Amino acid sequence: MSDIDKAWIRSSFDHAAERYDSVAFLQREVADRLDDRLQYIKVEPEVILDIGSGTGYSAGKLRQRYPKARIIELDIAPAMLMSSRKKQGWLSRLRRQHQYLCADAENLPLAKDSVDLVFSSLAFQWCKNHEALFNEVRRVLKPAGLLMFSSLGPDTLKELRQSWAVVDNTDHVVQFDDMHDLGDEMMRARMMGPVMDMEHLVLTYSGVKELMRDLKVLGSRNAMHSRNRGLTGKQKMTGMIQAYETMRRDNVIPATYEVLYGHAWAPEQDFDEVKQDFPIPVKIVK
Repeated sequence: MSDIDKAWIRSSFDHAAERYDSVAFLQREVADRLDDRLQYIKVEPEVILDIGSGTGYSAGKLRQRYPKARIIELDIAPAMLMSSRKKQGWLSRLRRQHQYLCADAENLPLAKDSVDLVFSSLAFQWCKNHEALFNEVRRVLKPAGLLMFSSLGPDTLKELRQSWAVVDNTDHVVQFDDMHDLGDEMMRARMMGPVMDMEHLVLTYSGVKELMRDLKVLGSRNAMHSRNRGLTGKQKMTGMIQAYETMRRDNVIPATYEVLYGHAWAPEQDFDEVKQDFPIPVKIVK
């Protein structure tokens, strides 16, 4: 997804930090579902990296599951990290059990083989180069370390995309990569045993303006370099809303999110040292 504007993403989430939790219903639900998957995998991590940690919801869940672990929250938006830091107990900070890094996931400021578990909920969709991302994840993971993540797929906000398409040809909604693309990138990064699956979650709203308001509060605005940087005319906005209203059922409008889940393992030996003569299959769960 090379068209992503990371400076815009950082600014959007910085502005969203203060009110983010008030509307992050989907984000918490997906984080819960991702965390639940850890109960089926036997790992006892000493060091956990939470990529795209936001206001710290997932970090809190990870602390409950692995109370002895050192958790590193990493986010591109410093205001998000500050919001999370306010929630953490002073004792965990005093013991250096909880640390914060403002950095880009595609250029992790961590040593090779330094992390047991990389956890990330709904952050990978904002990365420009997934190959670089997964290579960095593999680099920082210890041998046989675990990657567990969720992301968003191309059907996300499809109703909003279709409604905008009625009034103009400009991209108003980010087109995210699908699970096959992410699986391929994990293969290129030489992650072991990659597994991908997907589900659709549908939120409902009383109207289009309420949906647009929540997206703005979340910081989930159009982050593409190719976005229209001018003001959207009233006529186009009205046309988009009218198109969206045709999808109203039972007095609400739908907003679909395609949620992708993936996990994989770091190799027990470095592939730079051991040549692999066969491809690693990606298991797609349907």
